[in-house]
Amino acid sequence: MPVIIYHNPKCSTSRKVLGWLEEKGLRPQVVEYLKTPPDSATLQKILKQMKARPHDILRRKGEAYEALGDAEKLGDAALLARMVAEPVLIERPIVVSGKGAVLCRPPERVWDLLG
Repeated sequence: MPVIIYHNPKCSTSRKVLGWLEEKGLRPQVVEYLKTPPDSATLQKILKQMKARPHDILRRKGEAYEALGDAEKLGDAALLARMVAEPVLIERPIVVSGKGAVLCRPPERVWDLLG
């Protein structure tokens, strides 16, 4: 399976992780998820690989997050639907490989997957 990075080029952490992947000779598939958001099935697959819930990849900054109100009260299905509708709510970068998926926060977490 190829390596995929859900990437935001404006994010320094995301750029750092992409750079590390490229330095290792990998040619990851780069998904600029704000331009090409993952659908619900894709997000569910990623979360399953991460053994995580939508709350675990929720970006807790910005207007979209503030508009959620008390995000902790949202159920998984409702939060997943909001993330699909507003991908800015997805924390980044997320790297996916044949070994699984990981939210690279801090960026060194990429080595948990590829190291």
